[in-house]
Amino acid sequence: MKTVTFYYTQSGQAFNVAQSLCSPLVSAGHIVIYKEIIPIQEYPFPWTKYEFFDSFPETRLGIPPSGICPIVLSDVEDADLVIIVGQSWFLSPSLPLQSFFADSDVRRYLKGKNVIFVNACRNMWLMTSRQIKEYLNDLQANFVGQLVLQDKHPNLISALTIVRWLLYGKKGESYFLPYAGITDDDIYRCTRFGEIILQEWKFGSFLHLQNKLLDSGAIVYKPSIVFIEKAGHRMFGYWACFIRKKGGFRDKHRKGRVECFFYYLLFVLFLVSPFAQLFFYLTYPLHRVQKHKIEDTYLKYN
Repeated sequence: MKTVTFYYTQSGQAFNVAQSLCSPLVSAGHIVIYKEIIPIQEYPFPWTKYEFFDSFPETRLGIPPSGICPIVLSDVEDADLVIIVGQSWFLSPSLPLQSFFADSDVRRYLKGKNVIFVNACRNMWLMTSRQIKEYLNDLQANFVGQLVLQDKHPNLISALTIVRWLLYGKKGESYFLPYAGITDDDIYRCTRFGEIILQEWKFGSFLHLQNKLLDSGAIVYKPSIVFIEKAGHRMFGYWACFIRKKGGFRDKHRKGRVECFFYYLLFVLFLVSPFAQLFFYLTYPLHRVQKHKIEDTYLKYN
């Protein structure tokens, strides 16, 4: 089997995930080729607060400010499997991922290919998954599997650690806060998903791949977090449009509105979301969780 793995990473986490996932394929003697997604518009790491939140409107509205540097595809035209590893920003695919899917060469290349998407994120992945499904359906790709690796700490704790990591570059434990992001153990244990991919390839079809991945814990479904994410995604849409009315990407005229969004997000995250989770559990029988879980983890675009 020949596999090409496209990845975007700032901290190196996504690449580590990609290597761990593909290690059983490499050990079995299959060909794995890595291709880095490099956006023309550079994004700093660590970020400054303003640069990070100023990237929000374009992320939410699907307006990447630049394309990507050309990717050589001639050596992977005959790939049997495509793995794409990336992350969510502001409840949407990151801007580099959006630029990747908008690239004309990539769009041509992905048509008809078997594709697995891996999201290495904090804990809100659903709306990104829906967007990826839409991209792949539009490109007539064969979406055969998705994985979600996420921070397992409580929502508020993971919010604090991710901010500390993104803005200050501090990933390890400090004071009362734990390690940020996906644990090394979870990254290492991605090999089990690679083993499943390998076994399905031996059977000659990826038809049952996603069911087997889910049975092995490929997506940890947290219904209260999903509930918050769906509501937050709608509100983010209003805020993104509100900010864009003052200018486009990196326009200083919209700085005041970006600051307002930052304080709104703090308010919602630390004051509103705990009550939203409590409300969710008090009304749990009304939410048809099992039905939504099946819909949210399926692969077919709807």
